[in-house]
Amino acid sequence: MSFRLRGLSPEPFRHLFGLSDTALRAHGAQRCVADRTPGFPDRIELRDAQPGESLLLLNHVHQPADTPYRASHAIFVREGAQSAYDAIDEIPEALHRRMLSLRAFDAQHLMHAAELATGNAIAETVRRLLADPATAYIHAHYATRGCYAAHIERPR
Repeated sequence: MSFRLRGLSPEPFRHLFGLSDTALRAHGAQRCVADRTPGFPDRIELRDAQPGESLLLLNHVHQPADTPYRASHAIFVREGAQSAYDAIDEIPEALHRRMLSLRAFDAQHLMHAAELATGNAIAETVRRLLADPATAYIHAHYATRGCYAAHIERPR
């Protein structure tokens, strides 16, 4: 079973790139500068920011469906990121190196399964969850802080 893993589109965040710290605060966001790697995983390119790179820390609604699972949480987006990660059957290093909570949702946007996985077990777990016909898509979250990481689905 193949899978497609995608980062967030940069479009909803572009208007924040380059704003002053005061203007960012008005949007509920703040600027951070990576001081180590790993440590600041970008949700657009799905890579760890390098020391010195600027990121925005903001709240993002990653599960917008009007269900009990509607959810938002803090995420990092690299300031100036241009294109979303989009790959078939690949787990980017920023995800591979961390423990993930893989949450399977059905077509009604209700979570029907969830598993923890790390390293090489991530792809195996994704394939197993997608093999279930009830799974419409998967949300990956960084397990330690609970932050949304990426969207996973069957390739079209």
